[in-house]
This record gives sequence, structure tokens and C-alpha cells, in this order.
Amino acid sequence: MIPIAAPGECAHALRETTRRLSFWLDQLPDLNSETPATPQPIAALLSELLRAGEWLRAIDDKADPELQRELADYRKQVERLRELLPSIHRALLRERARLEQERERLNAAGEWARVSRQTL
Repeated sequence: MIPIAAPGECAHALRETTRRLSFWLDQLPDLNSETPATPQPIAALLSELLRAGEWLRAIDDKADPELQRELADYRKQVERLRELLPSIHRALLRERARLEQERERLNAAGEWARVSRQTL
């Protein structure tokens, strides 16, 4: 648990979190990509969001102007993520379908090989 911090500390921490969120969002495929997001940026995004949540709960004075600017920047990155989530979801569903199809193909090939060995 993060102790209650001064607004300047929170602003700095939020600025760094926003910077890292932006970096990881840039690592994600764009909205029209067929390629699914890899686990690393997704895990990093979740980690940053959880860290920011701790800092936001620890803020002592939300009226600080510097903190307000950082909150606005952070909000923009979270909104950017929200816009990407449907495309990430679609790409992951496509990838799951592809993997299930591949598994079925491998199972069929394995069954064919088993039957072929019995025939010989």
C-alpha cells in the first residue's frame, strides 16, 4: 500500500505512469491490425493501471494544478486504451479461433497417423 503522498509526488508518479502507459499503448497493434496484442504490453498496461490506481487513492490534495494536468494526461491515455480494447478483443478472438483450428488439424493428423500405423 502506498502511503498518502504530497500532490507534487503524486504528480511526478502519475507523469511517469502516463509516460509508461503511452509507451505500452504504442506497442499494441493499431485498430485495423489482424495481429493480436502480445502478453507483454497487456501485462505492462495492467500493471501501470494498478499502480496509478494506488497513487490516485493516495492523493492528499486533488486541487493541485500540476496534479490536475497530470490527471488530464493520464485520462487521455486511459481513453486511448479504452478505444483500443474492442480491436484487441477481436484480434484475440481471431487468434483463439486460429489456434483451435490448428489444434483440430493436429488432432486429425495424429489420428490419421495412429490409424495408418495400425494398418501397416
